[in-house]
Amino acid sequence: MGRSQSLPRGGDPRFGPDADDAGCPILHVDMDAFFASVEVRRRPELRGRPVVVGGIGPRGVVSSASYPARRYGVRSAMPTARARSLCPNAVFLPPDFPAYSAASRAVMQVFRDVTPLVEPLSLDEAFLDVAGARRLFGRPAEIARLIRARVEQEQGLTCSVGVASTKFVAKLGSTRAKPDGMLVVPAARVLEFLHPLPVDALWGVGERSAATLRRLGLATIGDLAEAPAGMLRRAVGEAAAAHLRELAHGRDPRRVSPEQVEKSIGAETTFDTDVDDPRQIRRALLALAEKAGVRLRRAGQVGRTVSLKVRLADFSLVSRSRTLGAPTDVTREIFDTVWALYAAFDPGQLVRLVGVRIEGLSAAEATPQQLALGAPEHGWREAEAAADAAAARFGRSVIGPASLLETRDRRRRENPPHP
Repeated sequence: MGRSQSLPRGGDPRFGPDADDAGCPILHVDMDAFFASVEVRRRPELRGRPVVVGGIGPRGVVSSASYPARRYGVRSAMPTARARSLCPNAVFLPPDFPAYSAASRAVMQVFRDVTPLVEPLSLDEAFLDVAGARRLFGRPAEIARLIRARVEQEQGLTCSVGVASTKFVAKLGSTRAKPDGMLVVPAARVLEFLHPLPVDALWGVGERSAATLRRLGLATIGDLAEAPAGMLRRAVGEAAAAHLRELAHGRDPRRVSPEQVEKSIGAETTFDTDVDDPRQIRRALLALAEKAGVRLRRAGQVGRTVSLKVRLADFSLVSRSRTLGAPTDVTREIFDTVWALYAAFDPGQLVRLVGVRIEGLSAAEATPQQLALGAPEHGWREAEAAADAAAARFGRSVIGPASLLETRDRRRRENPPHP
């Protein structure tokens, strides 16, 4: 979707919280400044103050900003250094993802108490289909009010809700309702709602494609809906043109899908200063491989393709990948593969960021494990599973796979095999 700030907050009675919700079973619920709000919840003295959550180092990026901070122009994905210059009096906090995950689980449970048809998009937003919940809880708008009230009363957090006939319009509705609001887009008024909006409010229209469309005189969604099909195809290609025309006419056939399977799992890190020390890069890749492995095992998934991402000091991006003979969730195999990719790449210049990603995912239970000839019956998979269990009980400070791998490699260097 395009820039959310291009959508003004709702105030039009045609699309207010009391508008006609007949034929509008889809809700999009979006938590308000979620990470920052969780921090304010546990530090009440910060209420009303500008709060910024994100990387606090020189290369940090803003993850979330409270609404008082946003009044100074602070936005998510902005460099923290820029946020500090815009709002030097803000409280800057490092992210606490376990706390945000716990809050997310509690909020999602509120949604699932209303309907089993919940499709989480991230920690702080989800689509709901409430068509089957009407007998118990009333009309869609009443259900939206119930959810907002429960989230605030039980979790001390606020959310914004869009109520509409399709996912796309519900998402726009929640964006326009922010913060702490609710907006109903009647099924009969979808085009009245959509067509005045800027063209970059359409899913799939980024800055570059929006600029292309505006050069053709297509500034609003209504302009695009009325544009000749041939002109649109020449501007953005056949597939994108068909997609955008459907959305511009209010058509979005996608259903709420409660079973969301991740297509890939990974992690990345930006160094505080550009580095070229192979040992430092190796340690970073080892930690990232461990994060990816832990996430795979928690999700009950294995992956076949291991990818390396390297952003150099000049901001150029290099990616390398290798497809394994059999899917894996083993940190050792992930690390060995990604380190081999890096060693073969050897950029010969300073590195700003590295990342590890596992793709080609499938359910671990449905994927037979392939044993290498001569491999021990119990090995790294069992060791890492045991480390996961210990970490779940005592925290990640206990020895984990990365520590085991470092110990193994150090022993190899100190005691090389005899020829």
